[in-house]
Amino acid sequence: MHETHRKAAEQHELAAHAHRTAAEHNEKGNEADVTWHAERALEYSDQAYKLAKESQNKSGQMVTV
Repeated sequence: MHETHRKAAEQHELAAHAHRTAAEHNEKGNEADVTWHAERALEYSDQAYKLAKESQNKSGQMVTV
């Protein structure tokens, strides 16, 4: 479960970085780069959501040691 949380956090960080980069390109008027980075941000965000949901589902399960 902790590994899934860590992976989700990494994806969130990548999404945030891609969003910031897209914003920088937007300020420069470079639409092609804005689109590319915004699409990457969406992909990272989607993956982070899936991992977070998976981790949440696993946390509700009983584990026998």
